[in-house]
Amino acid sequence: MTLVPAPVAAVPGQGVFSLGPATTLTADPALARAAAWLREALTPATGLSLPEGPGGIEFRQVSGLAEEEYRLTATPGRVLIEAATAPGAFYGAQTLRQLLGPAAFRAGRTAEGPWRVPAVTIEDRPRYGWRGCLIDVARHFLPKHDLLRYIDLLAAHKLNVLHLHLTDDQGWRLQIRKYPKLTEIGAWRHESPLGAKKHRRWDGRPHGGYYTQDDIREIVSYAADRFVTVVPEIDLPGHTQAAIAAYPELGNLDATLPVRTEWGVGENVLNVADATIAFFKDVLDEVLELFPGPYVCVGGDEVPKGQWNESVPAKERIRELDLRDAEELQSWFVRRFTDYLIARGRKPVGWDELLAGGLPPGLTVAAWRGQACAAMAARAGHDVVVSPFAETYLDFRQAEGEQEPVAIGSVTGLRAVHGFDPVPAGLSAAERERVLGAQAALWTEHIDSPRLLDYMAFPRLAAFAEAVWNDGRDFEDFLGRLAVHERRLDALGVEYRPAGGPHPWQRRPDAPGHPRTRAEIDAELAAWTANLRWP
Repeated sequence: MTLVPAPVAAVPGQGVFSLGPATTLTADPALARAAAWLREALTPATGLSLPEGPGGIEFRQVSGLAEEEYRLTATPGRVLIEAATAPGAFYGAQTLRQLLGPAAFRAGRTAEGPWRVPAVTIEDRPRYGWRGCLIDVARHFLPKHDLLRYIDLLAAHKLNVLHLHLTDDQGWRLQIRKYPKLTEIGAWRHESPLGAKKHRRWDGRPHGGYYTQDDIREIVSYAADRFVTVVPEIDLPGHTQAAIAAYPELGNLDATLPVRTEWGVGENVLNVADATIAFFKDVLDEVLELFPGPYVCVGGDEVPKGQWNESVPAKERIRELDLRDAEELQSWFVRRFTDYLIARGRKPVGWDELLAGGLPPGLTVAAWRGQACAAMAARAGHDVVVSPFAETYLDFRQAEGEQEPVAIGSVTGLRAVHGFDPVPAGLSAAERERVLGAQAALWTEHIDSPRLLDYMAFPRLAAFAEAVWNDGRDFEDFLGRLAVHERRLDALGVEYRPAGGPHPWQRRPDAPGHPRTRAEIDAELAAWTANLRWP
């Protein structure tokens, strides 16, 4: 079998099922969405209408299967997909599309058929409930059309969470009706670095864009039809210079700032005034109207404390609240919003830097600084989404050598991503239950186009999808299946990285990078771990 991700179990049968003009498609009512998607996906490529009717392809609701589990049985007489819920049926439909061959992924007809499904019985279910990908649309804006395309790519790989990093120092990408300057001013910057920060080169080109509220409704609806949950991130209290540029009263300086044009961690953070807290509660009110999913990320990462340590109002807050230091002030600040979300029936997510000042109750921790942070959060009784940057940050270079475009970070190769295990070592059974799953991350400081996003994401995102879907670790077997899967990516128009290295047009000699060794990354991880403390 050449399926990606590999199913839990597959037993080949005898013969094939052939699709033709008389092939029908029917579904029990609870599974109708999956059947409708399959018809919409296959008709353009096959030219087959797949009318309603018994026999042919059938979706049947059954009991005894888990939320996203399915069973697919293909015989010469029919294809039967059994599931207890619509998500399980949808993943069965995705598997059926793969069984039909790469041409089934085309948007138009390139062959007359025959369209054949090998006889097989597949039993399949995911290892984790949270199988996500973060896309940073703040550093470089991803137009709506391309974001919708990525939702399809996530769904094709049975990934079910899209974490949208919507705000940062370099851009604010979400229309907020009460505060229009957030996009009028905050959605664009004068220029961007050309390559890594240390080279001090600039492209001289304005960059910007944002999603209107109707855009977001469309994106969320499109994702829901493919059983992908969109998790919005409004990063607080750091990574906020674009907001401060739009509304200077949110900052700590008596000055008007531009939207930041440099990468890296900026010094400008929100002040801790009541008015600032009220401002962002207003923002979250509109966020909650647009994103109906259970999770909302409020950031909490990479917050320099210099301005707070110099700020008289911040120092007064610390004394008034009897806090130990600015780390605890940050956790207090973030808790204003986590409590606010919980009171409205939502689940707040925050980055693992909040460990330093004490995790707010009810917070789901996005652990990016290594497995030690993930383990600490789980042991403290918090749900965890694991995303260690050395294994799952797909903006890191894919191989040694100068040929990689804007080569930054250490090498995160295909084998390392495929072998990633989200569960930290040493956790008890109860603590392991706290690990909801994992997500890969596409931070876009150095990814300035959809074409480069494809190159950095694939095929590594396919390897990640397999790591979080099942616990198989046969990399050589994966490579064999990937050779076929790349033909599916070709059919979808995905400009992935070839195994032999980038095509000439995929290189970026104009934008020098900043490669680092794995030893340097490991030393940084060790320093972070050594500095972790509880309040």
